[in-house]
Amino acid sequence: MSDVVTSTAGELEVHVVQQEANVRPPLLVVFCHGYGASGEDLVPFVPELVEREPRLRSARFAVPAAPLSMGPAAWGEARAWWPLDWTTMSMLSRTPAGLERLRNEVPDGLVSARRKLQGSVETLLAGSDLAPERVVLGGFSQGGMLATDLALHWEQRPAALVGLSTVPVTADTWRKLAPRRAGLPVILSHGRQDPILPFPGGEALRDLLTTGGLKVDFIPFDGPHTVHPHALDRMAQLLGSLVPS
Repeated sequence: MSDVVTSTAGELEVHVVQQEANVRPPLLVVFCHGYGASGEDLVPFVPELVEREPRLRSARFAVPAAPLSMGPAAWGEARAWWPLDWTTMSMLSRTPAGLERLRNEVPDGLVSARRKLQGSVETLLAGSDLAPERVVLGGFSQGGMLATDLALHWEQRPAALVGLSTVPVTADTWRKLAPRRAGLPVILSHGRQDPILPFPGGEALRDLLTTGGLKVDFIPFDGPHTVHPHALDRMAQLLGSLVPS
């Protein structure tokens, strides 16, 4: 894999990978890691995507590190986009009413995280000499929630959205905002045996965005809370279609 360049974009540390580093990138892919992961967690997926779609050698991939440190872990410094109350989440998730409440809550720290991510994305776009419609927003788990939140709130329209093993938050607001993104290509993927964010949450996000008019490609798989190879296949196809021939 090409060298990873780590710098600051806005208020966030960002790890940037571009295999053809000496060309102007045609596309910026910003991918946000999940709760408790290290800031570099998603970097290894870049060569996997490029192997599937060689046109992505010229694309610029940016993996921001979440702003909250949770301390050292076996895989590096664990980070989060906003804090989670696992005890409350576990209790509420046991009933349909509790699940609906969770999906409609605005987590403490979400608005701040969205502002920081937006600032970072805009700094990265300026440094890449790209317009907002050339950025793909995506993420895994909590990072997917944040990417979706920004894609719906941002005054700019991104090129596409990717959410892997993620579910709705502040769902009532997302329902109101979604029609502004009608026609936006979206890839969602979720494991049927996901013990952390159960599969019905992935279906709920699919239905919310589809009802809003977004073009959702939903990829279910038999497995836990992870990134499935089939999702990488479809991601590579979508991202490759956004790179001019």
